[in-house]
Amino acid sequence: MLLDFDQILIILIGVLIFWLTVLSVLFFNFYLSLRKLTKGVTKKDLKTILEKMLKDFDRQAKEVDKLVKAAEELEKDSLYNIQKVGLVRYNPFAETGGDQSFCLSLLDGKDSGLVISSLHSRDTTRIYAKPVRKGKAAGYDLSAEEKQAIKRAKKIK
Repeated sequence: MLLDFDQILIILIGVLIFWLTVLSVLFFNFYLSLRKLTKGVTKKDLKTILEKMLKDFDRQAKEVDKLVKAAEELEKDSLYNIQKVGLVRYNPFAETGGDQSFCLSLLDGKDSGLVISSLHSRDTTRIYAKPVRKGKAAGYDLSAEEKQAIKRAKKIK
């Protein structure tokens, strides 16, 4: 089965049309990429495009450095915010019912802060506050419940 000249010509024309279609699609994709790359550049030579890209890269690197410094500053400042909370409820007096009294410890990232104690009896409620430095009492003796509240707060990371 030999092909005559007309059939060979039709096959070659079909292959040529297919090849031109593939090349047209590839060229169009390349053209779109080039337009995206040269967007905002009036003089469209490679040197100008690369200089613009390097300038943009340097500007973005400076912005990233600023953001990193700001994040580090926030992290450093956050050490002085209340980060750890410990609560202990207890009954200090036998004649009252329930755990109405409590010790609340509020500590920062360096385990400094305060302990608030509330003693509830039938007649009165008394509230005390004591400073805490580095997880220890600062100038006042702590009750067992206050120490327990500080210990619970220090468990929080």
